[in-house]
Parts: sequence; structure tokens; C-alpha cells
Amino acid sequence: MKRASPFLITFIFSSVTCFIVAQESEEEPPPVPPDQLLLRDYRPKSIFQTASTVVEKAKFPVIDMHSHAYAKDELMLEQWVRSMKEVGVEKSIIMVGTAGAGFDQARELYSKYPDQFELWVGIDFDGFNKPGWTEHIVAELERCQKLGARGVGEINDKGRGLRGQREPNNFPTLHADDPRMDPIFEKCAELGLPVSLHIAEPFWMYEPMDKTNDGLMNAHKWQIPEEPGVLRHAELIATFDRAVERHPETIFIVGHMANCSHDLSILARLLDKHPNLYADTGARFAELAPVPRRNREFFTKYQDRILYGTDLGFEKHMYRTTFRLFETEDEHFYPHFMSNYHWAWHGMGLSDQVLRKIYRENALKLRNGLNR
Repeated sequence: MKRASPFLITFIFSSVTCFIVAQESEEEPPPVPPDQLLLRDYRPKSIFQTASTVVEKAKFPVIDMHSHAYAKDELMLEQWVRSMKEVGVEKSIIMVGTAGAGFDQARELYSKYPDQFELWVGIDFDGFNKPGWTEHIVAELERCQKLGARGVGEINDKGRGLRGQREPNNFPTLHADDPRMDPIFEKCAELGLPVSLHIAEPFWMYEPMDKTNDGLMNAHKWQIPEEPGVLRHAELIATFDRAVERHPETIFIVGHMANCSHDLSILARLLDKHPNLYADTGARFAELAPVPRRNREFFTKYQDRILYGTDLGFEKHMYRTTFRLFETEDEHFYPHFMSNYHWAWHGMGLSDQVLRKIYRENALKLRNGLNR
């Protein structure tokens, strides 16, 4: 048997030592003096001895109305299905965000689990200002609907105009109330395809990034700069309002609680005005959690119009934390999966009636309404 050379032994020893040191340094970072601590590194731990409820499984069956094609292969897809079964998610709506080959590829993968996943198709805004663009989009919607698409989304406008998931932020395009969108929204009504729109961003992203900004510590990199041609929060809500008003036969879902968690009276006015409008909770749990009593009143009043959606991957602890927010009255806790937020969470303690509706019944009602 050959002996390993001294060089090889030294190399292996050094590599293992470096690995151990690296592991230790990751687990035990040196403390940072308070006056040198960066906002992005602030990770508070609650000192309050309050209830800590573990919600292993949702109280009632759940349809997740806002998810994306996170699984890129069969193994990830199997993991996702297992997670859903363990936590009580019956079905996930996958917003592919793209049409054409992107939708076809997602369909090939996700069709292996037709009971667990439903695909929605996006819109490609490239070439929107060229002749024939609208007709091309309408034809693509018809094609994808025949292949199993059951909705349109997610398309978003954070200020620079509508875009799908792959268009860059500096890609100039149109807004929801642009007349070129009218035939598309009308076709969605004809085909029975609800439209999911991401309008604006949380209000603090449009505010000055200074010491007065309540969301400054929540990843200031997401700020929306005040630049020529970039609509502000109220302007974006207005474009959406006009679009929904012009298409009363089209079912619209405004994602992320219309990014009005700071002032839900804005969303309330939209819901009161448009019976064809729903709102989903996707990725706005941290914005809802700081003010649980106000939100419980809102969710109770609009219990027939709110849809459960995550938009945050498919880890079990993510689902369980959202259930904890809605089902319990736990106070002042910090979820691990959203550690970059500095707001503490407080459970909303929604009633069983409200939970049943936002978890599942409203999603079924929406689907049945489209099949009338």
C-alpha cells in the first residue's frame, strides 16, 4: 500500500483546517460594536415572554393564489409537493410570468402534478409599440388557454410601466390603463382568465430614504427613485383603478394587498367600487403583521374578497409562519425567513369563518364565477 506524500497530507490537513475555521467563522461571527452595526445586519431577538404557537398545519385547506415557478426540476417539485401536503396547502397557483417557450417549459414540468398546481401565463411586453403586438398577445393567450392556462399573471408596474418577470426595470412600456391593453383584458374576460396585477410597491419605497422612513431598514435597495417618467404610488393606483373600471367583466386580482398595507382605506375604496376585484396577501405579511387589530377588522369586513397567497418560495416554515400570523394572537415575534425586516410580527387571530374564506373558499368562488 502506497503512503501519501507529505505534501498531500499537508494539503489535506490545511484544507480541513480551513474548512473548520470557515465553518466556525460562519457560526460565530465576531461581535460588531453598536456604533459600527449596519442597518442591513440588524437582527433583533424578542425579549418578551409571550405565547409562541407552532402551527404545523393550516386550520383549514389552503389554495395558495400567488406563487411562481420556484421548482426548476422534478426533485424540487417533489419536495414542494411534500411540503404542501405536510402544511395543508391543497393547490398552488403558479404564475409563470412569461408566454411562449417559457410557459411551455413550465407546463411540461408542472403538469406532472395537475391536482397540486395550476399554471397562469404572463404577457411579453417586448415590442408593445409595434403594429400587431396586441393581436399577437391575444393569440398567445388563446393558445395557452387551450394548453391549460387558467389565468394571466403576474404582470407588474412599479412605476416605469407594465412588464413581465423578465423585462428589466429600465424597459420602457405602458401602464394598465393604456388603450392597447383593452383588447387583452377583454379577451381575458372572454376566455375566463383572471388577471393578476402587481401595482406599485410598499409606500415606504417611494418615500425619502432618510431617518424618518419607517421602512428604511427593510432593504432600502428596493427604493423607487423619483425620476422623470416614473409614476408615484398614488398615480399607479389611479392607473389600475381606471383599468378595472373599464373592464367590469374581467376578474382582476391585485397582488400584495395593492401595496396599500400602510393605508388599507385605499384598497377598501377599490374593493367597494369594483365587484370584479380581489386582493391577495402575497409577500406582504411583514407589512400586515405590525398592526394586527386594524387588519383583523379589514379582513373581517372584506372576507369575501381577500385571497391567501405567499409569493415566498415553498419552505414549510414559511407557510407555517403565515398561518401563525392569521390564526393566532401571538405577539412580538420575528420570523426567521424574513430576517431583513425590522418590524415585529403580531398575530391577527382571524375567526374560523374568515380563515375558511381567505384560505380556500374565495378562490373556489372566483373559479366558479368564471365558469358561469
